[in-house]
Amino acid sequence: MAVTFSLPVELQPEAVAQAYAECERVTAEYAKTFYLGTLLMAPAKRRAVWAVYAWCRRTDELVDGPQCDSTSLGTLQDWETQLEKTFAGHPQDIYDLALYAATRNFPLEIQPFRDMIAGQRMDLCQCRYETFAELETYCYRVAGTVGLMSLAIMGARQDSVAVRRAAVALGIANQLTNILRDVGEDLQRGRIYLPIADLTAYSYTVKELQNGVINSAWRRLMRFQIQRARAYFTEAEPGVNQLSADARWPVWTALMNYRQILDQIEQNDYDVFNRRAYVSLPGKLVKLPWALWRSFWGV
Repeated sequence: MAVTFSLPVELQPEAVAQAYAECERVTAEYAKTFYLGTLLMAPAKRRAVWAVYAWCRRTDELVDGPQCDSTSLGTLQDWETQLEKTFAGHPQDIYDLALYAATRNFPLEIQPFRDMIAGQRMDLCQCRYETFAELETYCYRVAGTVGLMSLAIMGARQDSVAVRRAAVALGIANQLTNILRDVGEDLQRGRIYLPIADLTAYSYTVKELQNGVINSAWRRLMRFQIQRARAYFTEAEPGVNQLSADARWPVWTALMNYRQILDQIEQNDYDVFNRRAYVSLPGKLVKLPWALWRSFWGV
């Protein structure tokens, strides 16, 4: 969608509304579980979250999208420069316009956005992770940062160490879940995100992984990986009720629905090579009352 605009942005509500609508479209198309949660937010907050998601999606596509073969370290440096221009009040396109508008309504920090670009540099230069410590750094950069990006929108205290730690933990939990769900797809792109040290510890070889072997060693390995992801979800939980009242229900909903993907992997007998684990719409909706309860009582 092409929209012509010039600063000052705040004097052009129609252009801003179109920009937010485009970000909503992207969110609804590519992040269905997440989008469901955003619909429970106050309008200003959901629009800002859509803008952040759209930026994150575009950043991810630099190394995973259709044009990824042409992406270089220079491309990512240019992208970071474009980010800085957006925060400085000089958006370059409709998506930047939405993000800039969000910064006018909420005190977003630029550093988590920079950190996410650093994560894309890792994807550009690295296709395997030897240890979980390496993978955890990657998960923080490409997903833990999203929690930090969103704190100001969610009404949380950005100077609270506990809240920031919980926000990062939720992002890491989501990314670990993505990694487990997408093992087969990532192999097709030549990437292995499961730590090689973990494969070794469970006597499962890289060759077996590449051949999609599902045996007792694989099941033990996957049970361990799922347990680790669930531990991060648990670490994130105390921070959810530190958010503003109108943000708790959607975040609980998103957390609980995303965690269900791990349940589905188990139900699929850990076959992430041939079957994609997903949660049906009824499965998502059934969590809404329980998420609402937790948003009040946190238990």
